[in-house]
Amino acid sequence: MKTKKIIAIIVFGTLFLVGSGIFVSAQTDKEEERAALEAELEKLEREIAEASRSLTATEAEKQSLQYQINRLQGEINHLSAQINRNRLVIQNLGLKIADTQGSIIKTTEKIEKSREELAEMLRTINMEGRASVIEIILTENNLSEVFSSLNSLERLSGETKSILDEVKELRRSLEGYKDELEDDKEATERVARIQEAQKAEEEATRRERERIYGMTEAEYQKQLEEKERLEKQAEEIRERIFQLAGLPPDVQAPTFGEAYEITKWVEGVTGVRPAFILSILQQESALGRNVGQCYLADTTSGASVHIHNGQRYSNGIHPTRDIPPFLSITRELGIDPLKTPVSCPLSYGYGGAMGPAQFIPSTWQSVRPNVTNILGREPDPWSIRDSFMASGVLLRMNGAGSRTRQGEWEAAMRYFSGNITNSSFFWYADQVIERADQFEKDIELITN
Repeated sequence: MKTKKIIAIIVFGTLFLVGSGIFVSAQTDKEEERAALEAELEKLEREIAEASRSLTATEAEKQSLQYQINRLQGEINHLSAQINRNRLVIQNLGLKIADTQGSIIKTTEKIEKSREELAEMLRTINMEGRASVIEIILTENNLSEVFSSLNSLERLSGETKSILDEVKELRRSLEGYKDELEDDKEATERVARIQEAQKAEEEATRRERERIYGMTEAEYQKQLEEKERLEKQAEEIRERIFQLAGLPPDVQAPTFGEAYEITKWVEGVTGVRPAFILSILQQESALGRNVGQCYLADTTSGASVHIHNGQRYSNGIHPTRDIPPFLSITRELGIDPLKTPVSCPLSYGYGGAMGPAQFIPSTWQSVRPNVTNILGREPDPWSIRDSFMASGVLLRMNGAGSRTRQGEWEAAMRYFSGNITNSSFFWYADQVIERADQFEKDIELITN
């Protein structure tokens, strides 16, 4: 009989160890998968940050190149306007030079004609000058006519000479004006040639800038696509790994963005940092491998039973500390205490934690009055918003309101183990702080 008992114990123990091993192996696989996802997320966040910096730098380079292209185009337009103006000036000067040349030709012809007339006069005067005064007197009727003829000849000679001098001066003036016009035309043509060369150089520079701008735009679009791809991948990972423990079957887990909005609301009331609250809840979900997997089986002993495999836990819910408040909470909410999922116990302590924030019933009752005052109604530990607010209240009571690294670390320790001295649980607070740092980066990503 004893032999049969021993064999039965050995068989049972073996099955128990094998089952436990499978359970632990499954847990280990999930932890490794979760760790791998978190590592990948962290890597992606670094890549997104680098892509954002590159995108900003490329955008600045694009703006600089666009400014240079616009400036060069402005200079080209200005030079084109000046060149067109100078072309009109050159054309106008050419017309003036042609007009002046025509005037010079006419004036020269007039001079030649005047010279001929003057020569004829001089010949006449010379012929008349050979006649003696006696001959002139004899040819005239009276003495006054004699003097009049002499004076007319002298006056005619002087006026003809004066006209000839004026015409000659006019020709010299026209020739000087023509020379000035030709000098102006030559100078304007020289300026126009220089401006044409400047314009050609500016256009070559502009084309080069446009070529570089095209390359920069292509690089910018490439970086933009890479950043969008990383952001999409990071968002998918955040939604996949951010889970809440203990949600009712009919309640969908929030996205990271939705959870953040709730914690922002909690922060406004409690002053506790959203990233820290999210980290606590994520840590609880990561640890709560058995969350929502057990029912209370005995309201006296606190034993619980696994919902799916029927495994019984004698340390399901603490019989004196947590059974009374648990029964009170479920009664007030109108739910069946024997059909309400709670956490199964881990390898140490008791189970019985409720809802997304994993409050054990006695702790929930300790923060319940404050949460009731904030909400203006009785809170529900299985409600996402209510449990988030209750977590914020408890974390503030535990020191997280200081928003310091040490204050948050101690608050995490008290949240999990009730004190800050048990070195066996330091790993919990360390992981919470580390994950809070990562969540802070995620928050910056979705709020920028």
